[in-house]
Order: sequence, then structure tokens, then C-alpha cells
Amino acid sequence: MFLLRVRAAYPFFVCKNPFWGCFGISSNVHQLNDEIRDSEIRLIGSTGEQLGIMSAAKALEIADEQGLDLVKISPQANPPVCKLMDYGKFRFEQSKREKEARKNQHVVEIKEVRMSPGIDVGDFNTKLKNAQKFLSEGNRVKVSVRFRGREMAHTEIGRDLLLRFAEQTNELANLEKEPKMEGRSMSIFLSPKAGK
Repeated sequence: MFLLRVRAAYPFFVCKNPFWGCFGISSNVHQLNDEIRDSEIRLIGSTGEQLGIMSAAKALEIADEQGLDLVKISPQANPPVCKLMDYGKFRFEQSKREKEARKNQHVVEIKEVRMSPGIDVGDFNTKLKNAQKFLSEGNRVKVSVRFRGREMAHTEIGRDLLLRFAEQTNELANLEKEPKMEGRSMSIFLSPKAGK
């Protein structure tokens, strides 16, 4: 096995085996400076003012004079739109914004609580406490009752159990749907109330 950097068409691809293809190790989102080969482009200055339509070579000269990068921001436009900017600073600020957005987002998971129709009071209360903990963390909860054997003839016991469970969590959660049979189990979904 050996690594080979392919420079011509794919500057950011590495081939493990040149006969089998390549895989990407990074993505170059914008075309920069010498990579822009269009005959004419629409140029926007670093402060956002329109500098007009000109050749890519002339725009590159202006970028060099100002010590900035020429970045193609809208390749589909006719002519393509390029902007003068400090690309390193732009990428740094963009990664900072993405990191901040990832830090602030909360992924809602679906937690599951399983019971049987003949569950006792102590076990029921334990399952209830677990579900309340999941709801207070902001997760959705799926509560299911599994029927085995002759219990399938008395599904109303499971329905009553699920409705009682939903009733006891109603200060923390909303019942999304009425109890629904899925094969040998009946389930409900509880979602946390907004602002809790």
C-alpha cells in the first residue's frame, strides 16, 4: 500500500491504490485566486461595494494590491461573482460560528420505558421516575407494554396502564398519540412540555 497525492483535477484527494480510486480528506468549498479561470467576473470589494465586471486577471491584480484573496462566492451567477476578502480570517470565523452552533444545539433522543401488563406498584413507580427524569432532560419518551401469550386477550389492561402512566406525567409531558397496538406491544409517545 502506498499513498499518492493527485494534484491535477482533485487537489484534496488521496489515493491508497491508484488502480482502485480515491477518497476525499477535505473539501475545498470556494475557488481562490489562481483557481478562478473565468473570462470575466463580477467583483465585490472587501466592504461590499460593487467594483464592476472585469477579467479574472485584473481582479487578481486588485486583490494582490490590497493584500487580499479573490474568492468565488457565487459560481452559478452569470458572470460569476467574486469577492475580495481575507480567506483565512473568513474560514476561522466560519468555523467559530459552526462550533458555537453545535455547542448550543440539543439533540432530542427517544428514550424507551418497557412494562408488562401485570406490573406491580413499586416497579411502576420506578419506571415513572425514570420517564420523568428523561422528560426533564428534554428527551421524548416511548412507553410500551408488551403482551405475552394469553395477555393478548386483555389488551385493555395495557391501555389503562399506559393512560395512567401518561396521566401521572402530565405536568411534565404531553401525550402525543393515544395508545396504539404494534404487533404484540402497545405504546404511547410523551414529549416534554415547552419551557420545562
